[in-house]
Amino acid sequence: MANNGAVRLDLDGKPIKPLTICMIGAGGFIGSHLCEKLLNETPHKVLALDVYNDKIKHLLEPDTSEWAERIQFHRINIKHDSRLEGLVKMADLTINLAAICTPADYNTRPLDTIYSNFIDALPVVKYCSENNKRLIHFSTCEVYGKTIGSFLPKDHPLRQDPDFYVLKEDTSPCIFGSIEKQRWSYACAKQLIERLVYAEGAENGLEFTIVRPFNWIGPRMDFIPGIDGPSEGVPRVLACFSNNLLRREPLKLVDGGESQRTFIYIKDAIEAVLLMIENPERANGHIFNVGNPNNEVTVRQLAEMMTKVYSKVSGETAIESPTIDVSSKEFYGEGYDDSDKRIPDMTIINRQLGWNPKTSLWDLLESTLTYQHRTYAEAVKKATSKPVAS
Repeated sequence: MANNGAVRLDLDGKPIKPLTICMIGAGGFIGSHLCEKLLNETPHKVLALDVYNDKIKHLLEPDTSEWAERIQFHRINIKHDSRLEGLVKMADLTINLAAICTPADYNTRPLDTIYSNFIDALPVVKYCSENNKRLIHFSTCEVYGKTIGSFLPKDHPLRQDPDFYVLKEDTSPCIFGSIEKQRWSYACAKQLIERLVYAEGAENGLEFTIVRPFNWIGPRMDFIPGIDGPSEGVPRVLACFSNNLLRREPLKLVDGGESQRTFIYIKDAIEAVLLMIENPERANGHIFNVGNPNNEVTVRQLAEMMTKVYSKVSGETAIESPTIDVSSKEFYGEGYDDSDKRIPDMTIINRQLGWNPKTSLWDLLESTLTYQHRTYAEAVKKATSKPVAS
């Protein structure tokens, strides 16, 4: 367990002082895994802020006495809660995970998307800066937008040149679509809050680290529509495909599933975050890509792989036509646009924190789909066998 008497050392061999961490969005997918890691492996305390706590309920039970002193849940919506500044002041470090980060919402709820990701994050940055508190701000790989290579002709040889598609924190431009493509409302809001955090560092000395996640995958990710989330919602690609597999429906490939993505296992990614938390001298002032460039696939290849993995973990044979093509307009509505490739450069995080991801795509899919099957298969069967009222 965490407090076994051994002194924890940072990457430079210095003892790590126990911290109090104010975690905004602690009840979400990433927050729940980060809370688990902090409580299991470190002596740090967590002030867990969120509107919901379903994903961290197991950490808040009174009988988990070894943790009871080290985690406090505060039911807070950061939009309008006067307690927020007090909690930031109580902590040594604030981690802001709160966001609307579901592509289906960028088109249909662009105002909520912009307010949630920019306006609602402003007070957090302000309180950290005014009270000299360190901030780890979670951004997104979407801030890169489209690659330079995507503007070249389809058969142009430079499209295969890493200089034209690998995304680097310190040199890659942020290229978005036109204003009427509202899909970029999220990326634009996220880029602007990054610029604000960076400016607070430059002008007012804010100690900050910015994290750009590249498709973090694992148990408790997103929701399964109609089971533990809204029945009309469209979660991100992995949960979308999981939902189709659980219901024995074809996996929908938007615009042929040609977009390329990289996927990283949540437990690998959380290792990187813990290194940032415990090595401020190496992490402050930096923006870090956190992804796994070795796990690169097209969305079509992902669908094929998930179909195979799910057959293995569930013992069910795949349906006859496992995938179906749909247009982005049909799936997401008017105004959708996409980035072609998202491949992170890992030079900076490797140099500063010595971190590299470990888990292969097959293994992370097996772990995630085993969890999805165990958690949801029975509930989905019940939901789909209910007679529909006429």
